[in-house]
Amino acid sequence: MYRYDSTDQQLIDQRVSQYRGQMERHLAGELSDDELRPLRLQNGLYIQRHGPMLRIAIPYGMLSSAQLRKLAEISRRYDRAVGHFTTRQNMQLNWPQFEETPEILAELASVEMHAVQTSGNCIRNITSDHFAGVAPDELVDPRPYCELLRQWSTFHPEFAFLPRKFKIAVNAAAQDRAVIRAHDIGLEVVSDERGEIGFKVLVGGGLGRTPILGKVVREFLPRRHILSYLEAILRLYNRYGRRDNMYKARIKILVQALGSEEFARQVEAEWAHLRDGETTVTDAEFERIAGHFEPPAWETLPAEDPAHNARLTADKAFANWVKRCVHPHKTPGYAAVTLSLKAPGVAPGDISDTQMIAVADLADRFSFGELRVSHEQNLILSDVKLGDLHELWQLARGQRLATANIGLLTDMICCPGGDLCALANARSLPIAEAVNDKFDDLDYLYDIGDISLNISGCMNSCGHHHVANIGILGVDKNDEEWYQITVGGQQGNSAIIGKVIGPSFYAQEVPEVIEALIAVYLEQRTASERFIDTWQRVGIEPFKARAYAGRDRRRTAKVAGKESQAKEIVNA
Repeated sequence: MYRYDSTDQQLIDQRVSQYRGQMERHLAGELSDDELRPLRLQNGLYIQRHGPMLRIAIPYGMLSSAQLRKLAEISRRYDRAVGHFTTRQNMQLNWPQFEETPEILAELASVEMHAVQTSGNCIRNITSDHFAGVAPDELVDPRPYCELLRQWSTFHPEFAFLPRKFKIAVNAAAQDRAVIRAHDIGLEVVSDERGEIGFKVLVGGGLGRTPILGKVVREFLPRRHILSYLEAILRLYNRYGRRDNMYKARIKILVQALGSEEFARQVEAEWAHLRDGETTVTDAEFERIAGHFEPPAWETLPAEDPAHNARLTADKAFANWVKRCVHPHKTPGYAAVTLSLKAPGVAPGDISDTQMIAVADLADRFSFGELRVSHEQNLILSDVKLGDLHELWQLARGQRLATANIGLLTDMICCPGGDLCALANARSLPIAEAVNDKFDDLDYLYDIGDISLNISGCMNSCGHHHVANIGILGVDKNDEEWYQITVGGQQGNSAIIGKVIGPSFYAQEVPEVIEALIAVYLEQRTASERFIDTWQRVGIEPFKARAYAGRDRRRTAKVAGKESQAKEIVNA
């Protein structure tokens, strides 16, 4: 993975010193709240519903075991001994003390980490495939390109105050595991007929209040031009993006207003002034960065391990875990392993300090001291020998990190929602817990099979509910929490925005509604169909009819319950 050079370290150390001075001036009354706000936001510090929240950058999801141990130490010393991984492959600390955040940033800098540009109207953390570098279906390792973009975008003075936040994702595999079509800029690494590496460029994707999938503005961009072309896009956005209305400020609105063809034409016109200039990336520079991502010392191993195969036959629980949590690796004898952060009773994406230490130990022991964060809020050990899988499973199970539910209904993406976030209209975590309780039978989950269920507490869609097979969105109706259901979304190469099935439901209804949707699938599916396949074949009506079939009964029960509570209060 990338290691800081002296320039990297100097820049981050200077930022820590600068931020410390800004915080001292604020605490002394020399900087007002409004004056501090843009400064703290570009260092990842929010003020949430109950207090500060610090978002820590994890570039393209890569972590070393030493960095994870530092995060554990920080969470224990400055927070409540827990961290939360996000869909941007970052970590959030939800309970730091405001005045202690400079110390946290200094601790992060000691292990080549920071919180720069994890908030604010700037280019946010670059994300990518969590199997990058080991995926059998990838054209090349995308991480060097991600690192190039990280270095270019961090502290870029021209793009520090954009009309709105800006997100970039990179994918180099046959299957899009980075949701590039739902980003402001999505980059797909491709090759032309001569074998030259370049990028297919998509612009104008994004979820939130107006979910839109990105449009292709260039089928092939030679890799040497990637920085100048992105600068052309961002200059166009910086000039014409809406600054008068935050709800229309994202680049997706500009692309829709101009049309993708006109937008692409204007980008090309702007690029004409930048092409072949000083931002052209030489082969030597690519090679310099790629040198940080040399493969680890993989052993020469057979593709099959007889002892591993025997354990699969003898131990059903282990076999189930392998089926769901172990993934193909491009090197014979190795596998990538997902450690599930979706155990029952735990907020999706949460990890304790004890678990962080345990994962760091597992990474050192089984995966060359490296790990990855997925946008689905799980952790990945990328280089595990087949012969080590059983021992790894036993150790992970002891830390509640081996729930065999990856890709199943309870492998939910879920934002913190109204329990923590100041923007949320409703709570997300109780809904996740209720769904987990409703579907607590792994055998039943295995029968349902591959399905995604994502939950967002507000229209910002931090839980990616729009691109889930079943999406849940918290909404506020007359100061009550209600939940809108979308069905039919999916991520990947054929990304689709889900459809709202109808009026929203109150919280207690949601698990029953999910159960009703699943029942339609189980009744209607053919032998080989996933949930999304059945939905696309039979359409919305059977699902909608079943979801609302018991609504009157449920509403009557809710009203009766409220009347009963009111009588008890009066009688008391």
